[in-house]
Amino acid sequence: MPDTRIEPTTEPRDDDAVPSDEERQTEEARSGLDAEPPEFVHTSPIEAPDRYSTKSLDRAFNAHLARFTLGVSPYGVASTYFAWWAHLMGSPGKQLQLAEKAARKAMRFGIYAGQVARDPEAEPCIEPLPHDHRFEGDGWRRWPYNLIYQNFLLTQQWWYNAACDIDGLTDRQEQVVSFLTRQMLDTVSPSNFVATNPEVAEATMREGGANLVRGAQHFLEDWERAISGKLPVGTGDYLPGRDVATTPGKVVYRTRLLELIQYAPQTETVQAEPLFIVPAWIMKYYILDLSPHNSLVRHLVEQGFTVFIVSWRNPTAEDRDCGMDAYFAAVDEAMEAVGAIVPEQKIHGVGYCLGGTLMAAKAAQMARDGDDRLASLTFFATQTDFEEPGELQLFVSESEVSFLENMMWDQGYLDTRQMAGAFQLLRSADLIWSRYIHEYLMGRRQEMFDLMAWNADATRMPYRMHSEYLRRIFLDNELAQGKYRLGGAPVTIGDIKVPIFCVSTTSDHVAPWQSVYKLHLLADTEITFVLTNGGHNAGIVSEPGHAGREYRIRTTGEDESYLSPDGWRAAAEQRDGSWWPALVDWLRAKSSGETAPPALGTQGGPYRPLEDAPGTYVFQR
Repeated sequence: MPDTRIEPTTEPRDDDAVPSDEERQTEEARSGLDAEPPEFVHTSPIEAPDRYSTKSLDRAFNAHLARFTLGVSPYGVASTYFAWWAHLMGSPGKQLQLAEKAARKAMRFGIYAGQVARDPEAEPCIEPLPHDHRFEGDGWRRWPYNLIYQNFLLTQQWWYNAACDIDGLTDRQEQVVSFLTRQMLDTVSPSNFVATNPEVAEATMREGGANLVRGAQHFLEDWERAISGKLPVGTGDYLPGRDVATTPGKVVYRTRLLELIQYAPQTETVQAEPLFIVPAWIMKYYILDLSPHNSLVRHLVEQGFTVFIVSWRNPTAEDRDCGMDAYFAAVDEAMEAVGAIVPEQKIHGVGYCLGGTLMAAKAAQMARDGDDRLASLTFFATQTDFEEPGELQLFVSESEVSFLENMMWDQGYLDTRQMAGAFQLLRSADLIWSRYIHEYLMGRRQEMFDLMAWNADATRMPYRMHSEYLRRIFLDNELAQGKYRLGGAPVTIGDIKVPIFCVSTTSDHVAPWQSVYKLHLLADTEITFVLTNGGHNAGIVSEPGHAGREYRIRTTGEDESYLSPDGWRAAAEQRDGSWWPALVDWLRAKSSGETAPPALGTQGGPYRPLEDAPGTYVFQR
């Protein structure tokens, strides 16, 4: 225990002065209020004495402000833009370059306008980016829409040049300015307005404005459902237990944080070692048990595996002080339950997204402490090093985390809509503006499907847990640096010796595959890495027979030299189809053989069957 005594001073003290952070921590240590080790103490709102309620006033103000900004810190945005503007003002060479680019783009546009006057089918002077599908319709090739969208793309390109390559700005500051500027430009895209979108204009003329009437009805219906807390239209066709999450099983263990589901065997014999799956706590578990045809859980059970999965409880304001330690303890309790139901067998640990990060840290703790219950580890879209977390880092800074903490301090959790807003902004053209055009301007509802319905059925995150995760794992990157503490001591991924199967996706905006690949720098064991096409969720839900699927796979031995991500991609084997069979083959190779299926739960005690899958927690809103 460090010495917390304050040396006497001869200087008079101002009794009205607010104590410093060091003095507050010292007073807490003396009074027994601070139960955490000193290295865990930070200046977030968890939880320091507020002698004059000034801090509470700041928290309350920012908590209410956050409701209008959807949790995005206006202070961080303003400071970044000011830094960009100040450095741009101090860069006359960059200003001259931008003026030259503006003149050149104006000339390009003028030449193109002249060509269009002679030939309406003239080749455009600038093409949209590969992922930009807003201007693909034939109507955009006709006058005046061709001039409108070409002018927009040239303007968008100029602003990208203005945001980047400015001396004195960090890469993150340039990315933030570029990203937010693109968001603002997207709001005024010609595709978003009736008069400047040829498809919408044509539909409006053809239907006499009936499409806009239907769109207004859709908007009002969506607004009513949003403010009343209901899920979007169409999600009622994908009810857990009836349409999705239908794989037979039993809830065999329940705590305040989770339900443990064991699935019924569907083969005469099973692999001796069971699978224990930990999904992210921000999602309902049935992303891995969607419709019967694309359920990874059902596929694994049909291939002869005993499968357990965690169904997280949807926390409320009462769980505000539930921290990361509670989640680690819950996972440990669930593993004990798996060990009691399938005794004398090791466990194949599986983690998805943040659940994989949780599982990696837990496995590192087990390896450090000599706990050999694991036979292998499998990670889906999981980061263990957050130094380069992709576009999501644009929403995670000291300013943003402090702003979120104030909002969570007020309500006790991070709401699902506040989380969804950040993820939607990462792909705003597809997830926001495309829906706006089709449903509100064209008046046509997008067809709901199981993955979209699941995506709308998110969970909240407790105040303390989310604050600790953002600060310690994301901002400070403690897990990758060997500083994250579990059980009173740091853990390191390098202690893990069991083989690892790691899946990443090429279009992942949440966990970019190059960041996921950094597991090779941390783990000192055999790693089979899979890179499949698709996004963070769609790439994982990749059942056999899914059209257009392909992946690369390569195993790096424990003693092999490190390959860069590009080097690995060049050396990896290219395969067509789903990667699920490759996972099944790998798990079988890491198992000890077949045996009779275990019973569902135990005959009595804490692990007896409680109810049928999908349980109770999956229905919590």
